[in-house]
Amino acid sequence: MEQRDGKKVPRLHQVADSERVTAKKARESWHMFTIMAEFIESTERLSELRPAVTIFGSARSKSDDPYYLLAADVARRLSDAGFAVISGGGPGIMEAANKGAFEGTSPSVGLNIELPHEQVSNIWQNISLSFRHFFARKVAFVKYSDAYVVLPGGFGTLDELSEVLVLMQTGKIRRIPVILVGTTFWRGLLDWMKKQLVATGMIEPKDLALVQLIDEPANIVDAIFAFYEARDIEPSEEDRQKTLYL
Repeated sequence: MEQRDGKKVPRLHQVADSERVTAKKARESWHMFTIMAEFIESTERLSELRPAVTIFGSARSKSDDPYYLLAADVARRLSDAGFAVISGGGPGIMEAANKGAFEGTSPSVGLNIELPHEQVSNIWQNISLSFRHFFARKVAFVKYSDAYVVLPGGFGTLDELSEVLVLMQTGKIRRIPVILVGTTFWRGLLDWMKKQLVATGMIEPKDLALVQLIDEPANIVDAIFAFYEARDIEPSEEDRQKTLYL
């Protein structure tokens, strides 16, 4: 037993049940290979996909929901404009995004996640990948997207939105368009960020400029094109290097 800061810390070779420890190490090591496999497959399938736009939103939206119809419209316009469309591959807004893209001229991509409930892959995918690990899936979303379009959703949607904002804010990835769709849904959150996060110095006022609020489908496509008028949509070598360390 080793003493560290007055605490007794067992060394690995001193653990009584060595067989259990060895088995645990073997399981963990094998698990690492499954993680590597997901990164390798996403790289092989998506590295030449660009340009691409990821669309996020609730898995629980029904096919007659206005936001479902709006997502399908936006995805179709993006697809016809030459953008591959990436979604989480499930139902709701994800299905609408894949359906709209599938009916367009560019690839429809689903990054599916295995969950105990709720996530069932939709049929509107030209390229379909399956992930067991959320973090590997998140890396794929960020690494191969040139813009994010975010419709109303729950914890998962907020998680993905926060993830890309943090990565841009901290310089871990290049800046890309992040467009929130649904003024009535998002306005309260943006006002709260301004009144609480900016006012208390937890974020800078310029951080709120990382997002745009747009409702009209045609204007969403135009905003993405406008963003890239002054810069190359293809990531620079420096940008590519950054994504190796997400």
